[in-house]
Amino acid sequence: MKKGKMERLFHFSWRDFLILVAIMFCATSLCWFMRILDSSGEFATLIYVMAVLLVSRLTNGFLYGLIASILGVIAVNFLFTYPYREFNFTIAGYPLTFLTMLMVSIMTCTLTAQLKQQEKLRLENEREKMRANLLRSVSHDIRTPLTSIVGSTATILENPNLSQKEQRTLLEDARDEAQWLIRVVENLLSITRISGREQAHITKEPEAAEEILGEAVRKFRKRFPEVTVTVVAPDTLLMVPMDPILIEQVLANLLENAVIHGQNTSRIQVSVCREGGWARFDVRDNGCGIPRGKLNSLFTGVLQESEETSGDKKRNMGLGLAVCTSIVSAHGGTMEADNMPEGGADLIFRLPLDEEEDA
Repeated sequence: MKKGKMERLFHFSWRDFLILVAIMFCATSLCWFMRILDSSGEFATLIYVMAVLLVSRLTNGFLYGLIASILGVIAVNFLFTYPYREFNFTIAGYPLTFLTMLMVSIMTCTLTAQLKQQEKLRLENEREKMRANLLRSVSHDIRTPLTSIVGSTATILENPNLSQKEQRTLLEDARDEAQWLIRVVENLLSITRISGREQAHITKEPEAAEEILGEAVRKFRKRFPEVTVTVVAPDTLLMVPMDPILIEQVLANLLENAVIHGQNTSRIQVSVCREGGWARFDVRDNGCGIPRGKLNSLFTGVLQESEETSGDKKRNMGLGLAVCTSIVSAHGGTMEADNMPEGGADLIFRLPLDEEEDA
């Protein structure tokens, strides 16, 4: 384990090497220019300490910061201390001055490397916490419908005298729970697909936004035929760089949340429009809206069981919204939510129209 840590601290990388060369070249050029204005050369030490700080901040590990520290001391001695282009260790106070510079440079490099390691550990801890919350949510979401399926099928098997209407009702309940499980698994597969790496890489192609809306609404109407859904799209074709399957899943999750958590939702409007360099997608419903206290934290984590409605506890929207947030973030987009003045919720996500704007 110590060996692996040492390899990370002193790992060679051409990218980091080029960063080192570029920064030290810029520092030396700046010192040459400053010497024209001030021949004393006292500024060189500060410039090279700043260069060490930049190298340590922009490279990985400890190696390049240490090299920058040594090169800085050598450059100040050889290039910017009289006599120029000669090493001179006999100047009064020189050994102490340059020993101090070397120590400051190395300490700066060390502290910067430690801060980067601590930040990396913090991010890893946050990811582990998110995985734990997700696992808790998934366990709860899966256990309840499985119990219902087992109960319905056991009732049919153990009571052969049930009427066809009663059997049909139990089978329909089992089917609905199985469909819910399928959607949970689809969400899990999506999260697995776009996580597991420090930066998600997805394949994006320009797609007609209204076609994605239409497909998501078509599938939604099959599950919820009693809800009226309208689609609003611009007159001109809006092509958006995206992974169509993932964005369709985002829309499916938002539509389903509008019905399940809106409590009395009967109408939903799905729209897309151009908003500057972004494509804005809205899912608006006429339900009960979102509690004001949860608007700011809606997309930051998984809801706790105590936050769920008692009537349908297995319908935890934490997993669905976690999936939506992960997918939209992987596209370089943003998500937000608001309540409409006339009642109901408005869930919004934006995708960049230019792939170069992708975060």
